[in-house]
Amino acid sequence: MARRKLKDFTSLELMLSALLLAVFIITIPLFVLSAKESLESKDLGTIPDPTECPVLNESERINCIPDQPPTKATCDQRGCCWKPQGTISVPWCYYSKSHGYQVEGDLVNTRAGFTAQLKRLPSPSLFGNDVADVLLTAEYQTSNRLHFKLTDPNKDRYEVPHEHVQSFKGDAASPLTYEAEVSPQPFSIKVKRRGNNRALLDTSIGPLLFADQFLQLSIRLPSANVYGLGEHVHRQYRHDMNWKTWPIFARDTTPNGDGTNLYGTQTFFLCLEDASGLSFGVFLMNSNAMDVVLQPTPAITYRTTGGVLDFYVFLGNTPEQVVQEYLELIGRPAMPPYWALGFHLSRYDYESLDKMKQVVERNRAAQLPYDVQHADIDYMDKRRDFTYNPVDFKGFPEFAEELHNNGQKLVIIVDPAISNMSSPSDPYGPYDRGSDMNIWVNASDGVTPLTGEVWPGKTVFPDYTNPRCAVWWADEFKLFHNQVKFDGIWIDMNEVSNFVDGSVSGCSTSSLNYPPFTPRVLDGYLFCKTLCMDAVQHWGKQYDVHNLYGYSMAIATAEAVKTVFPDKRSFIITRSTFAGSGKFAAHWLGDNAATWDDLRWSIPGVLEFNLFGIPMVGPDICGYALDAPEELCRRWMQLGAFYPFSRNHNGQGYKDQDPASFGADYLLLNSSRHYLTIRYTLLPYLYTLFYRAHRWGETVARPLLHEFYGDSSTWDVHQQFLWGPGLLITPVLNEGAEKVTAYMPDAVWYNYETGGRVRWRRQKVELDLPGDKIGLHLRGGCIFPIQQPATTTVASRRNPLGLIIALDDNKEAKGELFWDDGETKDTVANQVYLLCEFSVTQNRLEVKILQSTYKDPNNLVFKEIKILGTQEPKNVIVKHNNVPSQVSPHVTYDTNLQVAIIAGLDLVLGEAYTVEWDLMIRDADKIDCYPDENGASAENCTARGCAWEESSSPGVPFCYFIDDLYSVSDIQYDSHGATAVLSLKSPLHANSLPSTPVNTLHLKVTYHKDDMLQFKIYDPNNSRYEVPVPLNLPGAPSGTFESRLYDVLITNPFGIAVRRKSTGTAIWDSQLLGFTFNDMFIRISTRLPSQYVYGFGENEHTAYRRDLNWHTWGMFSRDQPPGYKKNSYGVHPYYMALEEDGSAHGVLLLNSNAMDVTFQPMPALTYRTTGGILDFYLFLGPTPELVTQQYTEMIGRPVMVPYWSLGFQLCRYGYRNDSEIASLYDDMVAAQIPYDVQYSDIDYMERQLDFTLSPNFTGFPALITRMKKDGMRVILILDPAISGNETDTYLAFERGVNDSVFIKDPTSGDILWGKVWPDLPNVVINSSLDWDSQVEQYRAHVAFPDFFRNSTATWWKRELQELYTNPRDPEKSLKFDGIWIDMNEPSSFVNGAVPPGCKNATLNHPPYMPHLESRDRGLSSKTLCMEGEQILPDGSPVRHYDVHSLYGWSQTRPTYEAVQEVTGQRGIVVTRSTFPSSGRWGGHWLGDNTAAWDQLRKSIIGMMEFSLFGISYTGADICGFFQDAEYEMCVRWTQLGAFYPFSRNHNTIGTRRQDPVSWDDAFVTISKSVLQTRYTLLPYLYTLMHLAYTEGRTVVRPLLHEFVSDQVTWDIDRQFLLGPAFLVSPVLEPDARNVTAYFPRARWYDYYTGEDIKVRGQWTSLPAPLDHINLHVRGGSILPWQEPAQNTHLSRQKFIGLKVALDDNGTAEGWLFWDDGQSIDTYEKGLYYLAHFSASQNTVESHIIFNKYITDTNPLKLGYIDIWGVDSPSIANVSISVSGTVVTPNFAYIATTQVLKIEMTSKNISLHNFISLTWRSTQ
Repeated sequence: MARRKLKDFTSLELMLSALLLAVFIITIPLFVLSAKESLESKDLGTIPDPTECPVLNESERINCIPDQPPTKATCDQRGCCWKPQGTISVPWCYYSKSHGYQVEGDLVNTRAGFTAQLKRLPSPSLFGNDVADVLLTAEYQTSNRLHFKLTDPNKDRYEVPHEHVQSFKGDAASPLTYEAEVSPQPFSIKVKRRGNNRALLDTSIGPLLFADQFLQLSIRLPSANVYGLGEHVHRQYRHDMNWKTWPIFARDTTPNGDGTNLYGTQTFFLCLEDASGLSFGVFLMNSNAMDVVLQPTPAITYRTTGGVLDFYVFLGNTPEQVVQEYLELIGRPAMPPYWALGFHLSRYDYESLDKMKQVVERNRAAQLPYDVQHADIDYMDKRRDFTYNPVDFKGFPEFAEELHNNGQKLVIIVDPAISNMSSPSDPYGPYDRGSDMNIWVNASDGVTPLTGEVWPGKTVFPDYTNPRCAVWWADEFKLFHNQVKFDGIWIDMNEVSNFVDGSVSGCSTSSLNYPPFTPRVLDGYLFCKTLCMDAVQHWGKQYDVHNLYGYSMAIATAEAVKTVFPDKRSFIITRSTFAGSGKFAAHWLGDNAATWDDLRWSIPGVLEFNLFGIPMVGPDICGYALDAPEELCRRWMQLGAFYPFSRNHNGQGYKDQDPASFGADYLLLNSSRHYLTIRYTLLPYLYTLFYRAHRWGETVARPLLHEFYGDSSTWDVHQQFLWGPGLLITPVLNEGAEKVTAYMPDAVWYNYETGGRVRWRRQKVELDLPGDKIGLHLRGGCIFPIQQPATTTVASRRNPLGLIIALDDNKEAKGELFWDDGETKDTVANQVYLLCEFSVTQNRLEVKILQSTYKDPNNLVFKEIKILGTQEPKNVIVKHNNVPSQVSPHVTYDTNLQVAIIAGLDLVLGEAYTVEWDLMIRDADKIDCYPDENGASAENCTARGCAWEESSSPGVPFCYFIDDLYSVSDIQYDSHGATAVLSLKSPLHANSLPSTPVNTLHLKVTYHKDDMLQFKIYDPNNSRYEVPVPLNLPGAPSGTFESRLYDVLITNPFGIAVRRKSTGTAIWDSQLLGFTFNDMFIRISTRLPSQYVYGFGENEHTAYRRDLNWHTWGMFSRDQPPGYKKNSYGVHPYYMALEEDGSAHGVLLLNSNAMDVTFQPMPALTYRTTGGILDFYLFLGPTPELVTQQYTEMIGRPVMVPYWSLGFQLCRYGYRNDSEIASLYDDMVAAQIPYDVQYSDIDYMERQLDFTLSPNFTGFPALITRMKKDGMRVILILDPAISGNETDTYLAFERGVNDSVFIKDPTSGDILWGKVWPDLPNVVINSSLDWDSQVEQYRAHVAFPDFFRNSTATWWKRELQELYTNPRDPEKSLKFDGIWIDMNEPSSFVNGAVPPGCKNATLNHPPYMPHLESRDRGLSSKTLCMEGEQILPDGSPVRHYDVHSLYGWSQTRPTYEAVQEVTGQRGIVVTRSTFPSSGRWGGHWLGDNTAAWDQLRKSIIGMMEFSLFGISYTGADICGFFQDAEYEMCVRWTQLGAFYPFSRNHNTIGTRRQDPVSWDDAFVTISKSVLQTRYTLLPYLYTLMHLAYTEGRTVVRPLLHEFVSDQVTWDIDRQFLLGPAFLVSPVLEPDARNVTAYFPRARWYDYYTGEDIKVRGQWTSLPAPLDHINLHVRGGSILPWQEPAQNTHLSRQKFIGLKVALDDNGTAEGWLFWDDGQSIDTYEKGLYYLAHFSASQNTVESHIIFNKYITDTNPLKLGYIDIWGVDSPSIANVSISVSGTVVTPNFAYIATTQVLKIEMTSKNISLHNFISLTWRSTQ
């Protein structure tokens, strides 16, 4: 109801008021001075001894002067401690140890608990009349409820006469969850939780004070998560503990943000202890005026003005349980009638019944769901209760009947104030009858009715605590109901409100009206706008019972309802409340205002009253005071549709705000109708929540923390709330907002309006909520009973029912429905209702009837169920009492939303049913159950428990999974990860899968870093092989939940879901069928977040992005030239994937067994491996480049190559002698083609034996010396296979045998012999024979070194040392600079071993043979026997079966170490076989490719993949290895290969030469030109290699790494970047003289001209004559470069320059790393130069990050700076700052191209002295 409008005052009244104010202003200071003098003349009290003043943290002080501003004099007078510091909110005066009480004697045990006698300690009195003796009574009332009370044993004091809380008569409960401890001096009580010994309530923080009119107790709390206390406007739900004082005293005032006391009195608070959910509540049963103080200790202090200290403590395992415990004590909420859950309309002052009717009719016409019309006091005659205005509201009784006829209800307001204006001529019956019964509140004399003034004028006030009053009250309602058939009662003004202070005759000056201590109540006096405190009621003085007035009125009104509606529930709504009011009435939040603040504040208010046991609560929608703007009212109607009590109400004189009043043209009406329709749809769910509140004391509007207490992010959420456990409501609360930051707790959530699953959980998200939308989300795991809505509940209750089933992660859900007739009273107590329980598990809905004592007359049925988050159902079967029903359900399914509707069910309400369905598995979703080599059939498919369904679609498996093999239990989460136990459900079907199933598995998830996690599935009972590759993992998990980028959820049926918190995207979701863990067959599948997946290898891929349309790729290292679907040299079970928003993540399966992976269009990925364990690592990026950096941080950064290795390299298998190499070298030098490295393949060896020199190559050592003298470098090949058939001394083999370095048979201990390149000695080879015959007749038996062994590394290094420096024949020393290790898969030319071959058929042809090349031949095809035994460095044996794919990896590290030890320089190793982390020690070439056009593009794809794999130094054999190269193809490949990091031309024996000088002069010219471009850019490329080595950045970089926001780049694999800035767009087809290239959104410059090409974000056709490759530089980049030369030894002595490519803002940046290019560990030793260059505002600057290499004596001469994109008509001057001096260089500027070229070669500037360059235009 509204505040009264101010009357118009006369001039005389205003003058008298001013005079009175002046007198008041003068008098008050005089009074204060007089009081001060009086105090000073008295005993100033006892200044405490310093030892009595404890040294306390500021937050622990309890205020000793709560009633006035603190002074030292007052503090000393009170015997307290004075220490002013901190803010004024911190008490400057606090209690000494001398205050309080002490325990006299021992505790006395009682039947219920114990008692203790307390005596006051000698100390000054604060407010007089202290009670000397206090009795403590403690009662263990229930296992979870402790009652303790402090009373005066010598004098009766007022105690609350609560209707529900009775004296405890029982014995102490047992067992107890708590224990109470009493400390004797000073007295304190501590309540501890037994389970963890935590102190919940500890009063030792402050003294007990117990005086006649001042009682105080302070409580230390274990947590600052405090909720409750009221009634106030709390701006947030969780209390601010920073020195807040909240007065509690019922008062009629306007809710605002000032913290004033409002209508009700609620002394209960709840404290959440921690994330376990453990909580407790405290209730003080005291109805006197009080303050409650919250402070940051955390602690709470109750200061009350009378009564006793009567505390109840409630313990719960969850916040919700605490509320239930509390309501068990004070009384659970009333069960509302069903119609009360509909929408209510009201306003104060419709002016007339006609206008009220207009409102009703226009909202009906608008089809607004609307059940209840309220009538405010304007319906009354002269504002008097139990009357209606015979003029303005003529026809009011008929109006009530009309509402009823339309299925609507009428609620009338009544105020407690009764007009005493009654006379014989104008009698007022209610007053007269009440006077006859003496039921009014009396003045202090106890006889005379106290007179006040309220709406009718002079009034008296019923004393509802008087039993006779309740009789009178009921009679008056009955009489009035005989006139007007109202349905509900709205009781207002019952604080009690009075328009005058106290009474019309004022109040006495007694200590009740002016107590020694007054809490911080509004206006400072207790009797302001209410009754005098010495007024008398039946229960006591107003001073004591004032706060019970509304409570007692609600009780009396509930009794009246029994008279008026003897068999039906009515609806009572009250403004003033006390603990227990909810048993009788609902509550609205009072006379709010139409402001956005009030909208926001309503949610904490609603949540608090759910704590207080009054769940039927809501504010006045759209605000009571002020005109409501449409936007505000619209947003409020959206939220208000989900208040438990949903009423739009406004005040007198303000514009209409009912929804229809805004008109059809406004969003408001449609939005209101829409969300009220949703409310009405959900009323069965809401009604069930109210049943649970009534029956069990649960909350209805529920704070998020009640459901998600384990998530600290929910503890302070107060702008969202839940309906029960399942409906999340997220309103828009700010003006103009259409986006809302919301918190989505840790659950599956579905958008209510679409049914689609949202991707967020346990994260803050930004919801798009345009003007007509509110956020509504359904929680997975819940079943919501619904009903087809109508515009009234009378109509809707006749409509069909339904269910919304929101599945959780485990595809389960549950819910219930309470149903009765909606209006009969006590249906729960009398058990006249239906209670249905719904549960869904394993595609089966079960409807159980828990209570069936009501039959609905409307013959209601459930017509349909909507299932959210499901695959498409089929074969729906309905069973009634286990008998199939003759119904024909039909299914509609939305594939995109995964929402199914099963209609046509007709499940009769109140009867038990089951509804079962199968899931229709789409082709794209089928997980192959029979990928085995021998192929599937219907018979062997069903033997595995799988489904057989043939498909015409290519790739779709005919045999697919329909059931899970494993279940999950014992799921545990902690701050560092999670664990779970996986159990085989039944061995029946698992035994039919390859090999033996493992029954019990353990899952361990480790949160290593905020951006990286690991999960591992292993056999806890048997040790299994794990990959022995060292990883750089943190010593202990780091990061916090808040900082982690991911969440992890383990689901049952088994699945692991890893979700990106920022977007909610599931980046890994293995809750797919088919998980298998057999001894030699392990399978796991995961959904993918998008179609964009890159990686896995080593295979020849035809596109960079994987095709997910049923493709399977095998991984097992093999000597296999690249070919489609063929597993090649290395194994990289790693991929990077993009999510739909462009975020990226990486996944590594650390498993080295033979495996395959299948992609399918779900999209999903299935891994199948033949051993080991599942050991996954996920990297969260979120950018592609960051993913690579995170991955290489774990596996090891790429090796730092020497500078010379970036030069061009030549090789050929088939050099006949060293003279041929010498001739090639001389020709290349003569042609001046840049060239740094010469190779020799196995030709240089004698009979292809490692560590030998062929007679045809006797001049090779001298040639090496000559080339190296010229600055060249030499790399030699070595294969791992060592001949064992030598007739002469062959030290490599003999020493190997002695050192036991070779792989052996595990049973016999004999060497496992194979055959590779080495020939037998003393044989003449007939090359005309076929290959197999040659191998059989001429190839020697070879042994394979086991590079895992420590002894092998030593042996290998010794052999390399003697190859480099031959101690027996020094002239044969081969001074190599790097080693090329080939054939290390390992390759063998026989399958497994020489005859008799391999012995273990199971290992060599395992039960599951992956999709590998030569699958029919088994794993030993072209390699060793799988039973071969190898020995790890720790001495443990492993099977070659497990470590085969690690062979090349194990060889690379000792080879790299040997190269450095032997040469003393950095060196390089190039390896063919790789595994994750191989890049730490070597580079890689893409193998024995073919001279074919398609190989050019495939080489780009391969390099980009190896960039992902952490191997930066990669390239393909330029012009192809096999077959003769064709001229044009070789030209184009040379152009492309010039920009491979590893740039080598290499081909095989028997093919034509393809080195640059083998063609014609034109080819020489083209080669020279493009290689000079490469050499020019080597400083940039070398810097990229450094950034790869130090930070893990990619060198060959897919465009998507730099432009991931541009989805076009996600599929580009015909172009690539070097680093971030250099774009290569080669020609890849024959006869092409143009190339179509894509330029992402950036500024791009032609590399050759420096001109802006003015193309961005589009494809364009570029000219590409045969002698040209298109190269472009990205604006914003600075590229260091150097003049080219014949080789890098010479080029490094040349001038260096900078190419500055300005972006649109005129800025650019770049880096240069420089060292000697060859020494070991220059970065680690600090022997390098690193600089960052930047350009902006016409200035290029150098920022040296580190320099201990370039010096004046070792300079790097700066010769050129080219600046591109200079937007100026001309340049006036250029100046260079060098070591404090300014140099003017030569420059040239071409305005048409915007290129500024600066030359300074004559200025002798070393780069380390260069500071900046500035250019100035003529403008």
